[in-house]
Amino acid sequence: MSGVKKLLNLPNLIVAAMLLLFFGLVSFGLEEGFIDDYYKLNLFLICINIILATSLNIINGMTGQFSIGHAGFMAIGAYGSAIMTMKLGYPFPVGILVGALAAAIVGVLVGMPTLRLKGDYLAIATLGFGEIIRVIILNIEYVGGAAGLNGISQYTSWEWIFFLTVATVLIIKNFMTSTHGRACIAIRENEIAAETMGIDITRYKVIAFTMGAFFAGIAGSLHAHYFYTIQPTTFGFMKSFDILVFVVLGGLGSLTGSVISAIGLTILSAFLQEYAELRMVIYSLLLVIVMLVRPQGLMGTAEFSFAGMRRLYERLTGKGRGTGNDTAVG
Repeated sequence: MSGVKKLLNLPNLIVAAMLLLFFGLVSFGLEEGFIDDYYKLNLFLICINIILATSLNIINGMTGQFSIGHAGFMAIGAYGSAIMTMKLGYPFPVGILVGALAAAIVGVLVGMPTLRLKGDYLAIATLGFGEIIRVIILNIEYVGGAAGLNGISQYTSWEWIFFLTVATVLIIKNFMTSTHGRACIAIRENEIAAETMGIDITRYKVIAFTMGAFFAGIAGSLHAHYFYTIQPTTFGFMKSFDILVFVVLGGLGSLTGSVISAIGLTILSAFLQEYAELRMVIYSLLLVIVMLVRPQGLMGTAEFSFAGMRRLYERLTGKGRGTGNDTAVG
């Protein structure tokens, strides 16, 4: 009963009500045509990028690893689900599940040998993995080779993408606050101290790697079944780099930061499409400025909380005894 009471506390109920209200408003806007195809596209991209950013944050932020091959897991999920629905005729939920599980299995197979590496060596290994996946797909005619898969049914609806995004963030948040999540954070802070305390470092690294791969597979499935077509070039190094930027800019270890940066950078990228010649220059310059001003990322390792908002409100209005260090995060 205590667990149910904790789940049904006021802040959680407020967040749930806000999410349901947002879902209802967007659903109404899509049905009535108030939200056109351009805004719908960017809304769906935001959701996909949130899933990608938060899933990579398990590996890079929470566990302190340095993976830059996340697009490879996304590719496995995209092609796996597309094969299930397009080639084999299975329903969309089965395609999502198979794509995510396939990415997770590959995550285990890749993670067990490579996660014994650290730092730059791990980054190079995961980069190589991502390129291997892309080249393998490039040479398989069954999935279209270089031309990719075309004519994929558009099963990704607002209902699917919204609830899968919320479920991803909720599951990762609960994992972060669990015993296993705290073990991963301990590894990030000091591997030697964590191992001394009896934490199986390799096991938890593989768990984090597998979870990140699983959710990246879900993002790939949603991507494939919204854009009708997928190609190996879509999942190259630059895609992995974009996902890494979401995590680093938001703050390594901050789930809130990953969500905020995924939303902000997706909107920024859409806005800068009107300035094709200067798009990457402006985009890169803004990233450099942010990292110079706040190198730990927008949120650092902090998370949003209602308690933090209350302390900030009391400090600003003079109703509390807050110090100059109060923030809107917990």
